[in-house]
Amino acid sequence: MQSIASAVAGRFRSQADSAYNAGMPGIQYTIRRVSPTLDAELRREASETGRTLNAVIVQTLEDAKLPSTASEHDDLDWFIGLMPAGVGDEADAQAWLDALPVESAA
Repeated sequence: MQSIASAVAGRFRSQADSAYNAGMPGIQYTIRRVSPTLDAELRREASETGRTLNAVIVQTLEDAKLPSTASEHDDLDWFIGLMPAGVGDEADAQAWLDALPVESAA
């Protein structure tokens, strides 16, 4: 059986939580021990992009922890092949393509 003190404490905690979050949709966090270097970088990005510090922090966390929604297409990798490292100009690329074996269309 629940004691009166724990019932009152639970009800008070619920009221305090809703009062603290009034007018603020979503979950909130308090983050401590942020290094001065990280703080400066986050504030610099917020300033340069014209976004709030909170928006920059939320986006940074989402980018780090949520799976990317961008799709990666690899369905033509077998056709395109793999360019050797260090090859960078068009002539080298064409020479590489010309050296590929040609299969006859039978």
